Amino acid sequence: MSSTKRTNSLGSQIGPFLMDQRAFVALIVLICVFWSMSDTFLTVTNVIIMTKHVAYNAILALGMLLVILTGGIDLSIGATMCLSGIVAGALLQNGIALNFMDKVGYPAAWAVIVFALAIGTLVGWINGLLVTRFGVAPFIATLGTMYMARGTALIMSNGVTYSKLGGSHELGNTGFLLIGSSKILGVPTVVWVMVVFAVAIWILTARTPFGRWLYATGGNERAAALSGVPVFRVKSWVYMISGFCAATVGVCMVSELTSVNGDLGTSFEMNAIAAVVIGGASLAGGRGGVKGTLVGAFVIGFLADGLVNIKVNTFWQTFIKGLVIVLAVILDQAQEKLKNRRAAAAAAASVRTIAAGTQEEAPQATTTA
Repeated sequence: MSSTKRTNSLGSQIGPFLMDQRAFVALIVLICVFWSMSDTFLTVTNVIIMTKHVAYNAILALGMLLVILTGGIDLSIGATMCLSGIVAGALLQNGIALNFMDKVGYPAAWAVIVFALAIGTLVGWINGLLVTRFGVAPFIATLGTMYMARGTALIMSNGVTYSKLGGSHELGNTGFLLIGSSKILGVPTVVWVMVVFAVAIWILTARTPFGRWLYATGGNERAAALSGVPVFRVKSWVYMISGFCAATVGVCMVSELTSVNGDLGTSFEMNAIAAVVIGGASLAGGRGGVKGTLVGAFVIGFLADGLVNIKVNTFWQTFIKGLVIVLAVILDQAQEKLKNRRAAAAAAASVRTIAAGTQEEAPQATTTA
C-alpha cells in the first residue's frame, strides 16, 4: 500500500516538473531527433552557426520578455530592426548633408551605431507613450508603430538596398563590419552580445526593485499601482528596452550581411514572441524568466536550422513553426489550469481540515458543560 502511495506521489511530482521544464525537454528532443537524422547537425561548426542565429532571436526575445511580463506585447521590433539598420546604412553610405557648408559629413562607425540604437530606443519610447499616456492597447499601438517604422525605413531608402557598408579610411568611417565578422575566443561577437544582454536582464528582473515592479504590474496592475509601483514608468521603460534590443539586433545583422533593405526583420517579432511563450512566460503577464526565454530561443533556432539541415520543404518549415507556437500556448494554458485546480484543491482540503477540527472541539465543549 505504501509502495503504491509512493509511486503515485512520484508520478504527481514528475508531471508538474516536466510541464515546468517543457522547453528544455523539447530542446533535448529536437537535438536527439535532428542528430539521428543528420550527421552534420552537432558538428562544432554547425553548432556555432546555429548559436549565432539563435543569438539574434534571443536578444529580441529578452526585450519582448520584459514587455510580456507587464501584460503587453511589442509587434514593432522587426520593423524597428529594419529602421535602425536602414539608418546605419544611410549614414555609412550617404553620410549627412551639411547644407550650410555645402558638404557631406560621414560620421565615425561608433557614432553610426549610437545613432541607430537611439532610433530603436525612440520607437520604444513612442510605444510606451501610446500605451501609458494615451491608453492605446499594446497590440494596436505596436501594430501602428510597426507600419510607421517600416514605412519610414522604406521612405528613407526609397526601396533600394544599401550595400558596401565597410566605409573608407579616407572618410574615417571604417569598422562597422567588425561587429558581424569578428570573433572572441572563436565565438561570434553577437553570441557574446546575447550573453551580456541575458546577464543584464536577469539582474534587472531578479535582483532589482524594478524587477519586482515588473512582476507586480503584470500580476495585477491596479493592485500594483495602489501599492506605490510606478506602473506608467515601468511600462515606458520596458518598451524602450525592447526597442533598444531590436536596434542592437538590427545593427549586428546589417554588420554581418554588409547590406540592408526594407525587408530586414520581417516576421522576427513572431519568433521572439514564440521564444518567450515556449520558455514558459504567460501572455497575460506576471510569469516568465530569462532562463526559460533563452531555452525557448534555442528551441526556435535549432528547430529552424534543423529543418533546413535535413532539407525539409520551406513551406512545411513555416507550418511546423506555427504548429510549435500553437502547442506552446496550449501547454501554457494547460499548466495554468492545472495550477488553479491544485490551488483550489489545496484550499478545499484546508477548509475540510478546519471544519473537522471544529467538529471535534464541539463535543468536548458540550461534555465539559
